[in-house]
Amino acid sequence: MYWSRTLIPTSREVPADADILSHQLMVRAGLVRRLSAGIYDWLPLGWRAMRKICGIMRQEMARVDAEEIQMPAILPAELWKQTGRYFDYGPLLFKLKDRKDTEMILGPTHEEIVTELVKACVSSHKQLPLALYQIQQKFRDEARPRSGLLRVREFIMKDAYSFHSSVESLGKTYHDMFNAYVRIFKRCGVTAIPVEAESGPIGGDASHEFICPCAAGEDLIARSEDGSYAANLERADRQLPADAGFPIPGADVAAQLQRVHTPGAASMEQVCKFLHAAPQNMIKTLVFARSEADGGGFVVACVRGDHEVNEAKLRRLVGPVQLADDATARAAGFVIGFVGPHVVNHTGAQLVIDPDALAIVTAVTGANEADYHVTNFNWINHLEAQHRGKAQVADIRNVVEGDKSPGGSRLTLDKGIELGHVFKLGTKYSQALGAVYLDDKQQSQPMIMGCYGIGPGRIIVAALETLSDKDGIVWPVNIAPFEVLITPIRYEGQAKTVADELHAQLAARGVDVLLDDRDQRPGVKFKDGDLIGIPLRIVLGEKGLATGQVELKRRTSATPEMLPLENLADRLVALIGQMRPQV
Repeated sequence: MYWSRTLIPTSREVPADADILSHQLMVRAGLVRRLSAGIYDWLPLGWRAMRKICGIMRQEMARVDAEEIQMPAILPAELWKQTGRYFDYGPLLFKLKDRKDTEMILGPTHEEIVTELVKACVSSHKQLPLALYQIQQKFRDEARPRSGLLRVREFIMKDAYSFHSSVESLGKTYHDMFNAYVRIFKRCGVTAIPVEAESGPIGGDASHEFICPCAAGEDLIARSEDGSYAANLERADRQLPADAGFPIPGADVAAQLQRVHTPGAASMEQVCKFLHAAPQNMIKTLVFARSEADGGGFVVACVRGDHEVNEAKLRRLVGPVQLADDATARAAGFVIGFVGPHVVNHTGAQLVIDPDALAIVTAVTGANEADYHVTNFNWINHLEAQHRGKAQVADIRNVVEGDKSPGGSRLTLDKGIELGHVFKLGTKYSQALGAVYLDDKQQSQPMIMGCYGIGPGRIIVAALETLSDKDGIVWPVNIAPFEVLITPIRYEGQAKTVADELHAQLAARGVDVLLDDRDQRPGVKFKDGDLIGIPLRIVLGEKGLATGQVELKRRTSATPEMLPLENLADRLVALIGQMRPQV
């Protein structure tokens, strides 16, 4: 490919709306162009990188016997209503109606659709296991698209789905897919740490995320210093003290509950400032509600003032709950913003206490009255015995830096970008949609499922965020738009002849090569070459050619080296082979 014949709109200016490095570089290097909020055109360089990532994914899916299909992007809403995800996804769904007023959605993911497909085509255990995948656009109506390709409304995903007649079969495919993902990320040249994860609206009983540690990431991962444990923040557990729970040693303190007027102080920061109290001596109390379908009622969750309730942990403990809205909570007797644990004395709500909150002997907390808090709250003296007896003491908070992992090693927290996610779905979708098979006894059984997703656009983001330098992109060779950039100082005379011949020789050997044939100053060519980040650059100058030599500049090296012109194409092909990760 010749530079003058393709579209590479490089820019020296940093885009005003680009708040992270990868977004800046993608625009400046001409990989993408923003059409509207969260919607991007893919330009030739970016699309070449995307196609290479997709090619690697196709190769690795073939290694685990997954077959590629293509499902529609416009989906009947009725299938999503049958599984409940129409309501779980809520405003994230793009919704539309056809001319017959049938409600449709633009697919954010395809569990329902692939389940309906397999339900129609598979009837016997002899047809299982089965693994299918697609690489396709997905749509999510993000409220605040941001950070370039990290939070967008339209994106590409490789989503795979597996169907099984036994848990053991699912386990084997899950293991195979997990390892396939490890190979994909390694071949793409990006770091991806597998961590335990929550399944979220996808559902299922086990999942792992693959996270690239990165300051621009939106996810937090907890890792033990000894390397034995890693989980995302939603899933991360910690080691609890052996005596966590009632009775509390030394907690029976005869202190009078003091009611203090705290006008306008509803947040933790405001209360601490008003009462000159430390968050570690406060109890934060949140009210959660069960839907009528789940039996109704309320759950009161208590954590220490400097901690945050982990809603995923709470749901695993007590079942489906949501943070209670203000009107519903007030109607039931809760004064939101001023709730204290002793509210259960008169509301009968279920009480769940984090061990760190339980360890506070005399605490500051809400008075269950607008604009009032109490000091000297004590679990023994101020919580009625019947409610202490029913209270659950459990880990319901987010881990923090310095907590101990389940294995006892110190936990650290790092930001990261989620690149992929694998799930054991179980029978959530097959039961909801009636996807069954006949076992060897001719009995009908729901299919057991798994699903496995990767965002190739996020792989590009991870590469740009973690591998770039002050001059621009540094592509891993396997996903670089081009592997070799030929840069004649002047595209004329002998330099033009040699450049054209080398371009043809490399292309004939299957190398992706770009020839900078523009009539530009050398400095402009070199700056653009560094910006777009091609791994190898061959510079053709008069002095070098006069002695039968060319300059090789590796994108990762500060200094160039000289190579003989003789057998140059063969040398470059061999060098590219050496640069590829061994998997």
